[in-house]
Amino acid sequence: MELTEYRKPIPKPTPETRDFWEGCKRGELRLQRCTVCGHVFFPPRGHCPKCAARSVESFTASGRAKLYSYIINHRPAPGFEQEAPYAIAVVQLEEGPRMMTNIVGCPQTPEALQLDMPLEVTFEPITDEISLPKFRPVDAR
Repeated sequence: MELTEYRKPIPKPTPETRDFWEGCKRGELRLQRCTVCGHVFFPPRGHCPKCAARSVESFTASGRAKLYSYIINHRPAPGFEQEAPYAIAVVQLEEGPRMMTNIVGCPQTPEALQLDMPLEVTFEPITDEISLPKFRPVDAR
């Protein structure tokens, strides 16, 4: 697929999310950590959601996660018609936060999508500037 054919919504980086999206473009999953209390969080923001400190730093996460929850969507939104059915998932990142994503690299069935299954991040380039983080089963390489 050519990048110009992409018909789905495209994220628009903000000052708070720019580091995250630049990391994704480089193949890195970037998270933030409070330098006061050590809390790791997602999505990116300018303050710690635990202690409200404005002293946060970004770091490269491991890219490892476990499947926390999912739903298999059979009625796709515009732009997603060719992918149905597809899983909309919440993964528990090794560093602690949860993240909404898609699971790729396996059948989109309850038999294949087992809760707590180990996952790893992979990136789908959708424009020259944006790559989406998605997750695949660890054994799907």
